[in-house]
Amino acid sequence: MTDVLPTSAAPEPRESTDLAQAMRRETRRATRKALLTSLGTFAGTIVTVLVLWQGAIIVFGLSPYVAKGPVDVWRFLVTDEDAAEHRAEIAENLAVTMGDAVVGFCAGLLIALIIAVVFQLSKGIEAALMPIALLLRTVPLIAFAPVIILIFGRGFVTTAVMGGIVVLFPALVNIAFGLKSASPQMLDVATVYGGGSLTKLRKVAFPSSLPAFFAAVRISVPGAITGALLAEWLATGGGIGGVINGYFAQARFNDMWASVVVVTAVSLILYNLVAILENTVLARMGMHPTKRF
Repeated sequence: MTDVLPTSAAPEPRESTDLAQAMRRETRRATRKALLTSLGTFAGTIVTVLVLWQGAIIVFGLSPYVAKGPVDVWRFLVTDEDAAEHRAEIAENLAVTMGDAVVGFCAGLLIALIIAVVFQLSKGIEAALMPIALLLRTVPLIAFAPVIILIFGRGFVTTAVMGGIVVLFPALVNIAFGLKSASPQMLDVATVYGGGSLTKLRKVAFPSSLPAFFAAVRISVPGAITGALLAEWLATGGGIGGVINGYFAQARFNDMWASVVVVTAVSLILYNLVAILENTVLARMGMHPTKRF
């Protein structure tokens, strides 16, 4: 009689189901924890900003005629008789600024992603162009502004170029670093199975670079708004960046402070929404959401 060698028993269907359920529960728990952490950080940021804002006015003894605190801005936007008109005017300017910021954000982030992929595929191109990119990053945008305005005029294209420049370089550095963080062992496995450069990029490098990509997006959101404000101030004259000088010249300090507060609040909200999305996605993928670049 032939002896039958024992084989490793396959997992029972019930055990597989229990394991899958346990993994789903762990994923949901990690997602909830990431959401609560992000919301707590957001609330803490708002409280800190309000305290520092009011504290700076008190400590430096700023004139209440010029310096407006949180209560003053709240009255101007909410409780004054003309609050609805104030909100409508600021909302109109904010819509222009956010449209300009979206253009700069998309242009800068897309170009940064394309260049980072090219760098990943060709080390020679990276060695030649990355030092130039880092050198250009050290030059203040306001120094480029006259040349950009001279070339592109004072319209939509100038806004896109200036916003894109603010976003491009920080995003490029983060994304390029993230693509390089792929595990060499995983890249070797992909090579053994016949994967080419594009396959390794798609299957290994891109998933590994998600934390760096989200870091680039988080940095790009306030950067795009800053670029839009700068372009409006120096070139187009529209949006919140364009009206600030007029408010100051006309001593409309309530309008000026309210506009600055609103655009800053929008920037903080968008930044933290990206952080919440980042933490949620990384938690669901089993990555540590607090390890940021």
